[in-house]
Amino acid sequence: MKRIFLNKLFLSFSLALLSIYGIIYACAGGDDWNFFGYNSNFTPETFADKSYSPLFLSGGVFYGIGFDTQHNSRFNKNIKSDWADYLKGKADTTTVNYFLIGDERPSYYSDDKNAIKNKEEIEDLHVFYKTKKENKSSQKWGKKISLKDDKIKNFVEFLYLAQKIETVSVGEDYWSYDPVVAKTFDDAKMIQSIENVYNTLSDPFLKNRYWFLTMKARFYSNDKQKAIDFFNKTESAVAKNTLYYRALGYVAGINFKQKKYAISNYQYAQVFDKCPELRVVTAYSFRPKNDADWTKALAMAKSNKEKAALWAIHGYYKDEKQAIEKVYELDPKSEHLNYLATRLVNSLEQKINNSFQQSGGANQPRKQLTVAENKTQNQVFVDKSALDLIAKIAAAGNTDRPYLWDLSLGYLQTLKGDYANADKSFDKAIKTLPKTELAGMQLRLLRFINNLSKIDKLTDKNEKTILADLNWLYFELPKTYRGQEFRYQNASSWSRSYLSTLYREKGNSVMTEIFGESRYSYWNEGNAFYDNEKNLLGIKTFLEKTNKTEIEKIGAGIYSLKLKDINNFQAVQATFKNKIPEAIEFMKQADSVQYYKFLGNPFNGSIKDCHDCDHVAYQKRKYTFMDFLTTIKEMQDKLAQKEDVYNNSLLLGNAFYNISHFGNGRTFYEISIVGYGSSPYSFRNPMKEMITNNSVSKMYYQKAFEAASNKEQKAKCLYLISKCERNDYYNKKYNGINSYWEIQDDKINFIAWNSFKALRKDYSDTKYYQDVIAECGYFNTYVNQ
Repeated sequence: MKRIFLNKLFLSFSLALLSIYGIIYACAGGDDWNFFGYNSNFTPETFADKSYSPLFLSGGVFYGIGFDTQHNSRFNKNIKSDWADYLKGKADTTTVNYFLIGDERPSYYSDDKNAIKNKEEIEDLHVFYKTKKENKSSQKWGKKISLKDDKIKNFVEFLYLAQKIETVSVGEDYWSYDPVVAKTFDDAKMIQSIENVYNTLSDPFLKNRYWFLTMKARFYSNDKQKAIDFFNKTESAVAKNTLYYRALGYVAGINFKQKKYAISNYQYAQVFDKCPELRVVTAYSFRPKNDADWTKALAMAKSNKEKAALWAIHGYYKDEKQAIEKVYELDPKSEHLNYLATRLVNSLEQKINNSFQQSGGANQPRKQLTVAENKTQNQVFVDKSALDLIAKIAAAGNTDRPYLWDLSLGYLQTLKGDYANADKSFDKAIKTLPKTELAGMQLRLLRFINNLSKIDKLTDKNEKTILADLNWLYFELPKTYRGQEFRYQNASSWSRSYLSTLYREKGNSVMTEIFGESRYSYWNEGNAFYDNEKNLLGIKTFLEKTNKTEIEKIGAGIYSLKLKDINNFQAVQATFKNKIPEAIEFMKQADSVQYYKFLGNPFNGSIKDCHDCDHVAYQKRKYTFMDFLTTIKEMQDKLAQKEDVYNNSLLLGNAFYNISHFGNGRTFYEISIVGYGSSPYSFRNPMKEMITNNSVSKMYYQKAFEAASNKEQKAKCLYLISKCERNDYYNKKYNGINSYWEIQDDKINFIAWNSFKALRKDYSDTKYYQDVIAECGYFNTYVNQ
């Protein structure tokens, strides 16, 4: 499987450390923001530099991005900025960027007509300088820039050489299951000419770039040892800038390929420490093969900072806690501590149970926990040694970002049940907390979690301590926060469950449901709370209440169901119970739902059940839900007066059949309380029974049969009755089955229902009988057996 992006970003300076043994390319994007957003309260972006972001605790390879796909474009910004400064006053930034990068817009299809020709024009300009003869490109660009200017010429000639190396260094942005074959640059003469230019230059800017270009050319050659030799010979004279550490990355990659793992890892750690742009690459490339390699790498370190860098990258793979201990001991101000701390806290909080439930055992429902039981269970998961380490560092206050350790300590103290000390830790954090939105929100969130966790029983007094934060969490943040980093969704979900559990312990079933409503059911089986009419009426009374307390107002605001939804559910229930006047009154209170239209004609009856067919069939009239109910009421009134009994009974049978699972009007009952699904097994038992019961339809079909005036009418009624019998047969056969997987194949697809027998025996001479044979495979099989 392969995906190709046709834009080729100009990368004469790209690092391709992994190309020696194959670069991983993958489709970008990870689901960490989603996963951790709903399973974490501690936002790592608050505390660590952006360069560490891919190294945050992740459910995949790299946090937020899945795989690193920036091999071709990682340094484009730096490159453009450096050359723009060099050519200031000689060429505008648009021209510089054009020659350096070309078209940065992604292109999914080749478009030769509109393709950027920057590379071809560089070739032409090189020929112009060499031959001093005008060509199309020199004529074009001579009108925009001074081609005689030495800096312009230096720029073009450098790009000409860089493009030659680019033929092997620039990879396509694709992902593939197949290994990536490394390319080599075999023009030894050109490589030497690049090095010769480096040796003759005096301009520091150009000399630095030709030095790196020489390293790059040697790296991609078939004699990579010469890259190391060149590096060792010249590194002392080279500025320790980004280009230097990119070149050091090349050396590390070659050493890895040569199985010199200790020095390779030592060099990768240096790059990790000094070149933030390459942290994700070096973290991936850092691979001690065994403890001996690791020990040797440590021994190579020439300073505490170098040792700290080794431990920092080691902590990404191994034990964050151990890495923090070592790095802190070596260099308390190391910024590497920040990302390691976030990984440690995030890993600890992943063990916390926020559901207030636990397994009830095999094939048993989950057991509900009290708030106290849940706290006791979770406190065990807070690692004491990790808590002590963070407390020690927080107390010293000598790190790069003291507030990180204070907030981490306060959060873990909350999870441990030490709420008073957590307050002190949060108070201390304020002294060094940066004035950023993310930092302020993080502090507020952790304080809220601590304040709510203090509450074991709701009172008017302690409710007031959380009201403002509940409003912020439930209403303000979803409307005003436009970023994706801040992790507040978990606290939102947890606090609902916490409050719901407190109300459950008080015996308040309504508020238990209000805060504990399940919002994320995979199967969409609806809301079983409403199967109990007392519960239903309790919620309606609560929602209708005009003098709600502040916390009740918050609960009503977050509850997904409103009065119209409950009235709609009652209308559906009343309809299935054939209590049409009640259904009409409830539907009137369902707001816009009453104007929803059926997709098919709900009064039509077909031989085969095919709702899609009915939906696309011509409909002279489109019925709304209210039209449907009032039309049923009119027909029932006529039936009560013995008026047109056959047609009214037949149409009423069709109406009730079509709103069942088997008909064309499922949208009538598919609402959040009932549930959704193409199979009856997607619904909980009371709803499954309601939507599959055709007894009302059968009753009306029998009335129609009794009132029929000819054999065609009777044949039609019998067949429609047989469909109800068929459905009833399957309902009973599989009544105790909870899913498709439990169905045993008894080889019986259908039986000869009574109506099948009567239809065959007494009405085989009707046209409808022939229509049934043509359309119903079951009946055709029955009559021909």
